[in-house]
Amino acid sequence: MVRLYLNQFLLLAAVLFSLGVYGVLARKNAVLVLMSIELMLNAVNINLIAFGAFRDNVAGQVFALFVVAIAAAEVGVGLAIVLLIFRNRANIDLDESNLMKG
Repeated sequence: MVRLYLNQFLLLAAVLFSLGVYGVLARKNAVLVLMSIELMLNAVNINLIAFGAFRDNVAGQVFALFVVAIAAAEVGVGLAIVLLIFRNRANIDLDESNLMKG
C-alpha cells in the first residue's frame, strides 16, 4: 500500500498555484486568465483538504466546498464580463481592455 504524506500534497498544490500565478501574469487572453485563477483556487482546495485529512476533521472539506461555490460564481461573472467585452470590441485581449476607461 502506498502511503501519501502531507508534504506531497503541499508540493502538488505549490506547483499548481505557481502555474496559476504564471498564467495570470503572462497571459493576455481573458479566458486563459480566468482558467489560471481557477487553477490557483484548486491548489487552495488541495491544501484545505490535505490539512483537514492531516488533522482528522472535515473543516477543510467544508471550506473547500465554499471555495468551489465562490469559484463557480467568479466564473459566471468573469465570463459575462468577457462576453460583453468581446461583443463591444470583437477582441478579448487584456492589453486593449484598458482603453475602456472613461
